[in-house]
Amino acid sequence: MLHKHLRVLQAFDTLRPFLTLTEIADAADMPLSTTHRLVTELEREGLVERMPDRTYRLGVRLWEFASRTPGALGLRELARPWLSAVHSRVRQHTQLGVLSGLDVLFIERMSTRDAVTNATLIGGRTPLPVSSSGLVLLAHAAPEVVEQTIAAGWPAYTSATIRGEGALRAALRHVHADGFAVTDGHIHTESRGIAVPVFGPHGAVYAAIGVVVANDATPPQPAIELLTMAAAGITHALEEAYLPDSAPPDRRIRALIGTSERSLDYFASFERDHPVSSPAGLGGGAR
Repeated sequence: MLHKHLRVLQAFDTLRPFLTLTEIADAADMPLSTTHRLVTELEREGLVERMPDRTYRLGVRLWEFASRTPGALGLRELARPWLSAVHSRVRQHTQLGVLSGLDVLFIERMSTRDAVTNATLIGGRTPLPVSSSGLVLLAHAAPEVVEQTIAAGWPAYTSATIRGEGALRAALRHVHADGFAVTDGHIHTESRGIAVPVFGPHGAVYAAIGVVVANDATPPQPAIELLTMAAAGITHALEEAYLPDSAPPDRRIRALIGTSERSLDYFASFERDHPVSSPAGLGGGAR
């Protein structure tokens, strides 16, 4: 039954955060009676919430669960200072994306109100072949991911979007060799994407850090150099945070949580003395 519950949750997106029961059923392609039962179960667990106007939205409890993972959220914490440094120089869009299936999942983004058009949002996705971040991630992905991407296909947003297997493979070879990707008008004609890889402690690519700026005649090299410096800083932060597997789990967790040592010591002692009502929810105890 889990996959049916997930279909209900996947009906919501950043552009449609509030849905009626009928709209959920249509998006999930399920009978209204089945959808009603599943939504009732999810609402009971706090995974969806019913609004006064009888629409539904994703529940805050989903954020609570996501906040407990040291995966993408740990990376986001470590990368944020470097993203801020890039954004202070670029003053357009700066973003951090990770590989998720055949998409880029954007886990952080900083923007200015007068920035150029950008199709990404925090928690949003774009197909790998259409963006600079996606090309960086795909260029360093396993061969089977490339094959699956080609087999699945991808949309063409503008006349500049990469089309066809041959063009994609050629672009990936260039990105892998150059160490960066530049996409001029691939999603929107007025926007240019520039991205570089972020390497983890063991040499694997963990993420892509990129900017979206005006698609004009400005040379991309200054932005590439800025992003490369930031990526190196994030890599160094990852190397310090992701301690060896032999290290005690407590130390590995502490390296990823953005708070002070004294606070973490307090949370740990409070949880030992009050296992049911830990203020930070460390360990996920009931309240």
